[in-house]
Amino acid sequence: MKEYYKSKIVHRMMEKFSYKSIMQVPKIKKIVINIGVGKSILDKKFLENAIVDLQKISCQKPIVTKAKKSISSFKLRQGYAIGCKVTLRKNNMWNFLKKIIFIAIPRIRDFRGFSKKSFDQKGNYNIGIREQIIFPEIDYEKIDCIRGMNITLVTSAKSKIEGYELLKFFGFPFYD
Repeated sequence: MKEYYKSKIVHRMMEKFSYKSIMQVPKIKKIVINIGVGKSILDKKFLENAIVDLQKISCQKPIVTKAKKSISSFKLRQGYAIGCKVTLRKNNMWNFLKKIIFIAIPRIRDFRGFSKKSFDQKGNYNIGIREQIIFPEIDYEKIDCIRGMNITLVTSAKSKIEGYELLKFFGFPFYD
């Protein structure tokens, strides 16, 4: 994916936006994968299984995220472990990007494409995935429950349009 980006996408982006230098072309800086596990308050095993799943998917050890505030209606205290996340950079990022585009996205049921509205003002893109079983590393027999996750693609784009075109050239399926 990195070689494809350097050889094809950089030139397409330079033509489309008429950049004067290769350094102006936006690139993907990092990918952040986050799993929130609200059930971990009642049973610690949910969090442990989420960590194992995320480690299999990302090939990197996740960190445990903790609650910043206490919320009595959710029976949540400050400092409780409520999720896990991993930040992918360099080779792990490129490998995960290839895996999600060519393997995971085609396995999503009733998939028609991603929305263009999930870009923020800086060109970063957020994807919400409902099931972790779209990744081939997850064994169907060993999962305890279906978990969703949030995947954030952080780019160096200056606007939504640049971020959209960058991901479109990578092959992300968007619907109009």
